[in-house]
Amino acid sequence: MTILEKERSENARSYAVRVLLYNIVHLELTPGSSVSENELSSALSLSRTPVREALIELNRIGLVEIIPQKGSYVSKIDYDIVEESRFLRLVMENAVLKLACDGIDQSYLDALQQNIQLQRQCSETKDNDRMLELDNEFHQLIFQSVNKMWSYHIIREQMVHFDRLRALSAKKGHLDYVISDHEDILYALKRHDAEMAEMLMTRHLARHR
Repeated sequence: MTILEKERSENARSYAVRVLLYNIVHLELTPGSSVSENELSSALSLSRTPVREALIELNRIGLVEIIPQKGSYVSKIDYDIVEESRFLRLVMENAVLKLACDGIDQSYLDALQQNIQLQRQCSETKDNDRMLELDNEFHQLIFQSVNKMWSYHIIREQMVHFDRLRALSAKKGHLDYVISDHEDILYALKRHDAEMAEMLMTRHLARHR
């Protein structure tokens, strides 16, 4: 399990949630595996209370299953939830893309181009975790370019199930299409072609099935 550094402003529960979420999404804690409060408390240098609260919070969003008298387990990937998450993201991203095509600032086009260059570097070094982060940042930049960050945070909260499927594809080396897809989407944004951008984004998000 990867132990992340605790941020200064973070309380114990939030820190435990962030570490657990990272490891579940990146499949360091695999679907179906048990999660021990005692072991987590020791690994994170926390008392059992914030760890238990973190597990309850992750249970609420369907990432952890808590079975009385038996323990806690990482939930298996629910493909129905994955599909609904993908649907929600697609609807919102296409709406945001349409706004961006109406007049995205050049500074954001430059930032998206730089992001793609960093993706290429990660592809060469096989840094799959960083690649997933850059993938997220690419989409975040589009939301940011039209001042829709509140909407972005909403879909990010709902994307954890879809993200586990993305992480699984990354571990299998099936993310070769990501860079070319992003290049195509950026091309459509530069042309201010909303119809093309929507078609490309739909194809991009429909690849995980």
